[in-house]
Amino acid sequence: MFSLTKPALASVALALTLGAAPVWAADAAAPQAYAHLHASPAGSYQIDPDHSGVQFTIGHAGVGEFTGVFKRITGSYTFDPQHPQQDKADITIAANSLDTFLPQRDTDLLAAPFFDAAAHPDIRFVSTRYVPHGKDGGTLEGNLTLRGVTRPVRFAVKVIGAGDVPYLPKPWGGHLSGFVATTTINRMDFGMTAFATGLSHKVQVRVEVEGVRQG
Repeated sequence: MFSLTKPALASVALALTLGAAPVWAADAAAPQAYAHLHASPAGSYQIDPDHSGVQFTIGHAGVGEFTGVFKRITGSYTFDPQHPQQDKADITIAANSLDTFLPQRDTDLLAAPFFDAAAHPDIRFVSTRYVPHGKDGGTLEGNLTLRGVTRPVRFAVKVIGAGDVPYLPKPWGGHLSGFVATTTINRMDFGMTAFATGLSHKVQVRVEVEGVRQG
């Protein structure tokens, strides 16, 4: 004969209870699958700054790369699937929202030899033309102003999704859309010539945007 202690009895009782739980209880607790929304993106949108941002990656010392971000981005854009040539984007990035995860480096990059944020607080992109490549992306052309210098740039755009998101409260919820735009610029074109041998001239840029449809 053998006997069970109180802790052992409690464990057995718990195991029996869990084993007797109905199947629907396990199903209800299972997480739902994540999926992109595919409603029409048509409309005019205000950029949601809390869910948008900019990343850049630059070569360092000829041996590696590092990535920084800009954490404040505002602006607007439009989608018109029937008339894509009318699509527009006007995006402003606050230069002093730079964060490279190293305070001294941030200070150096915000100074005059680089971004010169005191004299040029805004980085701005204004589109001139959008050429769709199917319904999920295209090429966005426009003018980028950085350090007071304006140059044409071309972004590859990927539309991530669009649709109603009712469970998010204002100002985030409603009919949303989002896209990712990437390009490579030459910092020398914008007069950012400091540390020419220590930092790559070409800079990879990735812009992640979510917007709330207006009206």
